[in-house]
Amino acid sequence: MNKGILMAWALALTMGNICQAEDITIQFNGTTAKVKQQVKDSVNVTVDGSHVSVESAFKDHKLTLLLSGKSDDGQLVLKTDGKAKVNIKNLTLTSQEGAPLWLKNKKKVEIAAEGTNTLTITACNDTANNKAATIWAKDKLLLSGKGVLNIIATGDGCRGIKTQKDITIEELTLNVTTSGNHLGEKPFGFGNFGGGFGGFGAPNDSTRQGGFGGFQMGGFGGGMPNFGNLSEEDQARIEEMRKNFEERMQNGEGFGGFGGFFMGGFGAPSDSTRQGGFGGFGGGFPNFGEGGMPDFGGFGGGFGGFGNPGGEGEEDEDGGMGFGGKHKYVSSTKGIASKEKITINSGKVTVKTTTAGAEGIEGKEGVVVNGGIVDVISPDDAINANATIEFNGGTVIARSRGNDAVDSNPKTGFFTPFGGNNSTQEDAEPAIIITGGTVYALSQAGSPEEGLDCDFAPLVIEGGTVFTVGGGMGEMPSVPTNKTSKQPSALLLNINIVKEQPVYLYDSKNKLLETITVPFSLRRSASLISSAAFQMGETYTVKTKDYEKTFTLNENFTVVR
Repeated sequence: MNKGILMAWALALTMGNICQAEDITIQFNGTTAKVKQQVKDSVNVTVDGSHVSVESAFKDHKLTLLLSGKSDDGQLVLKTDGKAKVNIKNLTLTSQEGAPLWLKNKKKVEIAAEGTNTLTITACNDTANNKAATIWAKDKLLLSGKGVLNIIATGDGCRGIKTQKDITIEELTLNVTTSGNHLGEKPFGFGNFGGGFGGFGAPNDSTRQGGFGGFQMGGFGGGMPNFGNLSEEDQARIEEMRKNFEERMQNGEGFGGFGGFFMGGFGAPSDSTRQGGFGGFGGGFPNFGEGGMPDFGGFGGGFGGFGNPGGEGEEDEDGGMGFGGKHKYVSSTKGIASKEKITINSGKVTVKTTTAGAEGIEGKEGVVVNGGIVDVISPDDAINANATIEFNGGTVIARSRGNDAVDSNPKTGFFTPFGGNNSTQEDAEPAIIITGGTVYALSQAGSPEEGLDCDFAPLVIEGGTVFTVGGGMGEMPSVPTNKTSKQPSALLLNINIVKEQPVYLYDSKNKLLETITVPFSLRRSASLISSAAFQMGETYTVKTKDYEKTFTLNENFTVVR
């Protein structure tokens, strides 16, 4: 081979290796950081003690970094115009203020873990600059690698992981823990229902729409609704409803759109999130008239104070219209939060939050689990989305100590009476879809909190193993229908769950199909079960130490009382 050609080939290989290796290596060592920069063109690196800032103007080249070492007061600020990959290897990095990994990325950044890595944030006072998380990313974030990544947020207002766009997790062993208090309370997005409207509404005509009842402010749970942060369209709909109500009240009629809608008497706050107690009497259960919601006419007692409806927000996002919503904070201590979608493909993800109102995993535009093991425990919703939540594989254990285990708040949910039409509810956008894997959704709060909460939007079960524990809304928990339960399922009403006491599921030949042990006790649970072993027309038995119930699956969805 020509010597010149050989040298050119070797040079090309060398350049290729530089691009494939790390462009920048950062070794943290206490109060200092040592940086080696292979690529300098269009990349600016500044070092201030153990705080490193990297700014890259590359758009086509994927910038690669390697971080290792240890610092009790270190930080990487990465600003990129193009994609980037941050390899972390046996890294222990603590930030005393702001995100240890602050990613101002314009395109996707991948964080790949090797060995055991621990990132900790101890203070989040600078929320205005969006550094209030252990990892904060402006654009898409991929968390990968065969190592371990421990995310610890101890400061007030500090989240575990927060992004403005999608989060994808695969292969990684990811452990997220938050323990600080929320930081800075803001006005509610959708008011204080609290004790609410109260009343004595009874059905007043053949449509069973119910009277509006006594117009009663508050009880102990809060005042009149504050419809802030709504679109002009929603405000117009609400104004139209108000006029309709006044006309009907003047004519001595019921409130046709809402039937005997009430928000009941004396719902006192039940925890530090001030979500209101259940209590209250008078007024029928909601009947949304021609909207197609369940017709419960003048059923009696009220829902009581569902506390402060209006989704939890931050300083750069509006509160939603969620029913029974929460306070709105400048910065809350959620575990993993994205303004878009969170997807878990594989690996092991463990999330634990400890402050009342701190959700475990929240993807505003959806949460999808395709595989791996996902274990979440939270005082609030363990897994939450304002869109469809999908479980397609893997094992999910979602546990809430004070709210719903899995909570979807889709646009087709509870508030569709403000302008939607639920007459074909089964054809609406599903709130939760389960196609495979194992889903344990466990709420120990009792009624009205649920294992799976769909806000009256469709719950679809196509496969997998499902076992839920929750209170439900009396006998109205979120359940599938004969149409949406494409794999047979059953709702067990009034089963007593006893802490650490196994729940067994047997087939008609006394073959053990499933064993589930719940880490808390709950009397009169509404438990939804489904199994790939279920077959139509077959008989099954659920047993605990103090409970036994045999039932036959005569329909795709069977209620067992």
